Amino acid sequence: MEPSKNIPENYQRIMPYLIIKDAAKFIEFTQKVFDATEQYKHMRDETTIMHAEINIKGSTIMFADCTDTYTQQNAGLFIYVDSCDETYQKALDNGAESVMPPADQPYGRSAGVKDPFGNTWWITNVL
Repeated sequence: MEPSKNIPENYQRIMPYLIIKDAAKFIEFTQKVFDATEQYKHMRDETTIMHAEINIKGSTIMFADCTDTYTQQNAGLFIYVDSCDETYQKALDNGAESVMPPADQPYGRSAGVKDPFGNTWWITNVL
């Protein structure tokens, strides 16, 4: 029998999987800055997220809290937004550090921030 070729609803063919410190706070950060919605959360114990998923306008990011077995693995993420400047400021207001202030680039208005969890977000206006 041929295996199923259907990707589950709300998933893409490829998705980032982050292993981070303070995964619960990562959910809050992405909700406040990128208007993310929590799709799924499974706890290892009362305080440790074993697996969680957020969705940002149709794109899923999977992640978990780091442990002794699964050490921290951060990422660089590129995201299109309606307003680079507003999103950049929201990120800073929620604990991110500036990597690159908003500036006009050949590919659009863009900025970079490092979130409190060690991930770099490249924020660019939707064309």
